[in-house]
Amino acid sequence: MAETVNKDSSSIVKKWYVVRAISGQEKKVKQYIEVEINRLKLNDYVSQVLIPTEKFIQIRNGKKIQKERSFYPGYVLIEAALVGEITHIIKNITGVIGFLGETKRGEAVPMRLSEVNRILGKVDELTEAASTVTSNYVVGESVKVINGPFNGFNGTIEEINDEKKKIKVTVKIFGRKTPVELSFGEVERE
Repeated sequence: MAETVNKDSSSIVKKWYVVRAISGQEKKVKQYIEVEINRLKLNDYVSQVLIPTEKFIQIRNGKKIQKERSFYPGYVLIEAALVGEITHIIKNITGVIGFLGETKRGEAVPMRLSEVNRILGKVDELTEAASTVTSNYVVGESVKVINGPFNGFNGTIEEINDEKKKIKVTVKIFGRKTPVELSFGEVERE
């Protein structure tokens, strides 16, 4: 079936599509698609399979653990030329529900270039900001220092700097209030 399609890869026009997958199985679906494309030698027609993910830091038992989660659960992006049997092959892969925005005739609707650039830009931005911890602290809130030289001390948040991912905490050291600048990951709520 792949032999019936013209093999001149320079004339193949690829677009980005969104494949709907069973939520939580995006990585398996991506792997299945890649294996099937390689097995059928359709690499000229499907060039990229992406799962937009974001990295985040979770603190467990005082230790920072870097984790990754899907930015769009249940969706896998694919750059492909959906010609011939390729649509049918992808739809029949285990864990694939179908294409997002399919018409009644079963044709997949490609993403607009602006959407692709926004999503791919967001993926790059999230990769660059992999070590960020979001601030959900408020000024005046009591926190406990869980890392660094002031580990175990309790204090009150005086200032929050989201850009630098730092907070200023007033800690009592030997009975005196001392301002200390800490990163978001060095404190936790009391």
